[in-house]
Amino acid sequence: MKKILLTGCLVIASAAASFGQTYADVAKATNETPMSIEVLVNNGGTGLNWNAPALRFRYFVTESIAARLQIGLGDGSGNPSSESLRFYEDADGGGEEGSAEISRAAWIAQIGGEYHFAGTQKLSPFVALGVNFGGGSQSLSTENSDGSSYAQDLNIESEGGYSVFGVGLGAGMDFYFVENVYVGLELGFGFSSFNYDDSQQVTSVTTGGTTTSVTTVNPGYSESFIGTNAAFRLGWRF
Repeated sequence: MKKILLTGCLVIASAAASFGQTYADVAKATNETPMSIEVLVNNGGTGLNWNAPALRFRYFVTESIAARLQIGLGDGSGNPSSESLRFYEDADGGGEEGSAEISRAAWIAQIGGEYHFAGTQKLSPFVALGVNFGGGSQSLSTENSDGSSYAQDLNIESEGGYSVFGVGLGAGMDFYFVENVYVGLELGFGFSSFNYDDSQQVTSVTTGGTTTSVTTVNPGYSESFIGTNAAFRLGWRF
């Protein structure tokens, strides 16, 4: 990813140079170009990652104040969206096989605003406030498995979901290295609350040709986090 970004920046800089623009000519955009779109390409931290890899749209009401909307997929945990697992009956890979299919989905959005300080010709520091909301789900389907190992004639179907709400404060900067194209860094601090729904699981066991199914419901719960995060950004103002 970093190599791709570096290559892209070099290409943009070369293109600008070909049109007679020099680094000294580069300046922050004005209120004549109030919109920008950016991608957050690096993140880290704990709790709700309100800078999870996402697209962010900004609209400058004035040269100092901007509203922003951010949308992303995934929960920032690094878990895959789907998994297909196989389990052998015998340790040497012999015997029957079991399987487990796991499917995950998550999204996160943010609405908020930024206040930009005077800065310099190319540098625009700012502070930001964002309100975050989102949700996710996970389902499990197994055959001859308990989800982690082989289990003859055991099948499981389960699903559950959650919602999330949070508030974050941040500080960052935009650095314009080509006219209307900028890189930036943002550091944040936030609070987040996860509310998990009741999850349902149906377990089926076949013994002597007879299948018995049991439905269990795991009660939902809530948990909250306070954490910090950081993001590297690449944006275009137009």
